[in-house]
Amino acid sequence: MPDLLGLLSYGTFFLVFVTIYGLVVLGLNLQWGFTGLFNVGVAGFVAIGAYTSALLTAPDYPDQIGGLGLPIPLGWLGAMATSGLAAFIVGVAALRLRHDYLAITTFGIAVTLQLVALNAQGLTGGPFGLQFIPKPFADVIANNLAWNLAYLAMAAMLLGLSYVALERLVRSPWGRVLRAIREDETAAESLGKRAFRFRLQAFVIGCMLMGLGGALYAHFVGYIAPEDFLPILTFQLWTMLIVGGSGNNRGAILGAVVVWALWTLSGNVLRELVPAEHQVRTATLQVVLIGLLLILILLVRPRGLLGEEAIVSRHMKGSAGEVQEE
Repeated sequence: MPDLLGLLSYGTFFLVFVTIYGLVVLGLNLQWGFTGLFNVGVAGFVAIGAYTSALLTAPDYPDQIGGLGLPIPLGWLGAMATSGLAAFIVGVAALRLRHDYLAITTFGIAVTLQLVALNAQGLTGGPFGLQFIPKPFADVIANNLAWNLAYLAMAAMLLGLSYVALERLVRSPWGRVLRAIREDETAAESLGKRAFRFRLQAFVIGCMLMGLGGALYAHFVGYIAPEDFLPILTFQLWTMLIVGGSGNNRGAILGAVVVWALWTLSGNVLRELVPAEHQVRTATLQVVLIGLLLILILLVRPRGLLGEEAIVSRHMKGSAGEVQEE
């Protein structure tokens, strides 16, 4: 019985992280899979959401800005608003860039945000991070497993609502304009579509979901620090999207499940096989293993486990005419 409870507790813990990552990957999929925006600054927007929600909801921090003690739902809304505002500012400045230039810019912004989190001790706690981040239901649910299950249900509900909302968006005329811009921006603009405006909208909405994912992470763990938002996080999230299949929201969620399962499984196996004195190198080996998985997926299924054609090919027929009618 104790083993069963331990397995259930671990499974719940695993699924909470899957839902958080799935939410972030949905935002990335809107940007890249449907609009073609090469955002390599995902970790930065996740960090904005996490720190914003923590500062709004946590108790008063001595000698620090924030710690307002607001209700947790307000913290999540604040996380989405702050991430969206940051995305708007970045987007206005950077979205006229294309492909690798946009990637370099967003990566530089993410690194800058991580350095700010590391050094702005009066705001972010510096390298020590922010502690005592409140957890929802903690006052009424004392049992750890029951609390994890409640948090999983809440996170899954948010993931489900986000999935349904994005499905409606990408299947709407607005979503067809995004795909038209992704395929041929010049042709879309010739039909009277302001490509920059649509690209900016997709970028902001996607980053808002990333901010919400960061807030969910902060309130689940109860502690955040700058090392939680290193570039390796962006690598993980991009791998999830590519493995699952960009341009497919179900694929984005499936990719989060598969990659996080392999990441945690490989970590457990390496801890068992690698001698204690070499444990610090296991993280590098994990990255290598996930990289090999990515190469294998690209060779065997270039569109990912669930490619775009699985859900939107029937909408593409006549899409140019539909876009023109908008």
